[in-house]
Amino acid sequence: MRRTQTFREPTPRSPNHPGHTPQKRCLAQGDNPVEAPVWPHHCLSSRQLAEPMAEGRVYNFSAGPSAMPLEVLEEVQREMVNYKGSGMSVMEMSHRSKEFMAIAAEAEKNLRDIFAVPSDYKVLMMQGGATLQFSSIPLNMLGSKTKADYLVTGQWGEKAHKECNKYGTGQLACNTKSTKFTTIPPKSEWKLDAEAAYVHYCANETVNGVEFSYTPEVGEVPLVADMSSNFCSKPIEVSKHAFIYAGIQKNLGPAGMSVGFLRPDFADGSKESKICPTYCSFKTTGDNGSMYNTPACFTLYVMGEYLKYTKKVGGLAYWAEMSDKKSNLLYGTIDGSSGFYNCPVEKSARSRMNVPFTINGGDEAMEKKFLDEAKKHKLYTLAGHRSVGGCRASLYNGLPLEGVAKLTDFMKSFMDENRK
Repeated sequence: MRRTQTFREPTPRSPNHPGHTPQKRCLAQGDNPVEAPVWPHHCLSSRQLAEPMAEGRVYNFSAGPSAMPLEVLEEVQREMVNYKGSGMSVMEMSHRSKEFMAIAAEAEKNLRDIFAVPSDYKVLMMQGGATLQFSSIPLNMLGSKTKADYLVTGQWGEKAHKECNKYGTGQLACNTKSTKFTTIPPKSEWKLDAEAAYVHYCANETVNGVEFSYTPEVGEVPLVADMSSNFCSKPIEVSKHAFIYAGIQKNLGPAGMSVGFLRPDFADGSKESKICPTYCSFKTTGDNGSMYNTPACFTLYVMGEYLKYTKKVGGLAYWAEMSDKKSNLLYGTIDGSSGFYNCPVEKSARSRMNVPFTINGGDEAMEKKFLDEAKKHKLYTLAGHRSVGGCRASLYNGLPLEGVAKLTDFMKSFMDENRK
């Protein structure tokens, strides 16, 4: 059963307010830059704020696994016991059956279509999430060079760099730990090595709320990106990368696997280490159509449904527009609170996906009160990462705009009641 809730239009801002004029965000549709408007929250219509909300469900701001579109969940529910007349669930069928092979083939085709993946790139669907790729990347890409550069702008980039050092030398091209991972330094401050095997960066740092709004330019050195937490939130420039990988449990499905787009010169095994486990081999995975062994069948199937839904709503351009609207609405509330709420991240590096914030100067008692009262309004999973503290709202594709509107309304009323 669905229930639709309609929220009133937010009060228009003054034309002099810095958020009044729509900004422009440069996106890449395939490899062609395009501009999309970034609308302030008063431009959101009642229709856009009235999205389906199933009876009994909450607004889930989890950093991952995360909320999924209701329509995708309902389609999976309809096919759970008997998938398209096969007499069995996808969870029960052989991964070599014609039904599942068709599921996997359609998922790969839709990945290629939606992300404009060059035809000569391999599409890999791998178990182990993105974290397993921290090892797989140096084992498949270092080759004879033995060293690679890492742009470390958060905790996940830091972990990837640490893992590289088990198999070679991970060089710190930049490291913003001294700022508590709240910024991305300009390229002029990076220490890039022209002889490095590759340059690795994390496009969006889930814990710290830092996001690259552009593709780093690193010359002729192959570029590698962990896009786990902003994958499928905007068009990306695939051909500028040698390898893109992403855990799908943020914007594209449930936990259990990662997706990779791999340039052909790294798919032939020529740079693979002799100690690379077969299971981590890019060549083995690619040569076997991501089915060297039994894949994460149900996760892959749900991802496929999410991809079909993505096509239906308008592709990556739609998710980019929604991400801008949701993040602008929340950041506008934070910045307009006269310091009651504060986001520690430098504005130029703020994430559209993960928004960390403190309350009343980091008052832990006040933050606990906020989290407890938020649940009364069906606003869940707003605590910051255990290593950072404070609060964090993750605004992934599956979280409806209506949920962010309800969060900001609550934030304003909580501020009015608790400001000293």
